[in-house]
Amino acid sequence: MAPEVTWGVLIGVLLGGVSWMLLGCMANREEGALTETQRLGPDTEPTDPFTTGAASTKTQLEVGEIKVPQLPGETLQQTLARQRMIDRDLRARGIQDRRVLEAMARVPRHRFVPEEQVPYAYDDRPLPIGHGQTISQPYIVALMTELAQPRPKSKALDIGTGSGYQAAILAELCKEVYSIEIIDALAQEAQERLEKLGYKNVVIRTGDGYEGWPEKAPFDLIIVAAAPDHVPKPLVEQLAPGGRLVIPVGRHWWSQELLVIEKQPDGTIREKSVASVAFVPMTGKAQQAQPEE
Repeated sequence: MAPEVTWGVLIGVLLGGVSWMLLGCMANREEGALTETQRLGPDTEPTDPFTTGAASTKTQLEVGEIKVPQLPGETLQQTLARQRMIDRDLRARGIQDRRVLEAMARVPRHRFVPEEQVPYAYDDRPLPIGHGQTISQPYIVALMTELAQPRPKSKALDIGTGSGYQAAILAELCKEVYSIEIIDALAQEAQERLEKLGYKNVVIRTGDGYEGWPEKAPFDLIIVAAAPDHVPKPLVEQLAPGGRLVIPVGRHWWSQELLVIEKQPDGTIREKSVASVAFVPMTGKAQQAQPEE
């Protein structure tokens, strides 16, 4: 191989590696963001990953138009930005659950970011929220929520509160929401924010999400916004029969999978990988525990 060709190959590899590292750093430990989806494209995400064939297929026409309301205290520009988010970043990419879309339409994402980030609140990307953390991009919030299949009587567990945005979406869809954040300052800020917005069905505490919240179990759905290298046994144990755990799993951000784990009525587990994702690692006990624990 000629020297100039060799150098070209090496430079290409190095640039590619740097690009992936930058993408991987966009997410945070407990409020991670999907930075790359390898397997999902427009109109291909199933509402139920365990169902295949025509029964799981919906068209955008079946979902119908989602009208975004103008919320008190927000500008027309913010309302229109949220409408674009619903149409361009969620529906056009295959989010199909109407209840999820309507919840995303009702929650003011600009209230969950610092003032300097408000102009970018409805961009489909993670944004910094302080304490070295970020709020996840709207698409990954919608996708994980849809996969978890929340219902009006559901009890939900949200691991990695961050600014409280995922908890707010779940509060729109579930009867009870319990959320755990490892950074105490974020947990307190999120609780105050959600109370000001009128959410009375959300309880937040500071703690290690790996252990779940056994005192409030069982849960109908659990959503985890950071990646351990194995599925935490406590979270599976805290699922109710028929419950779902949606979690990114993988030791390295370049080899992570977004998993949907469902507990059957007889206690058996079925698992489905739905996408290749890039989250930052879960901290705390997740970094010391072994898969068999």
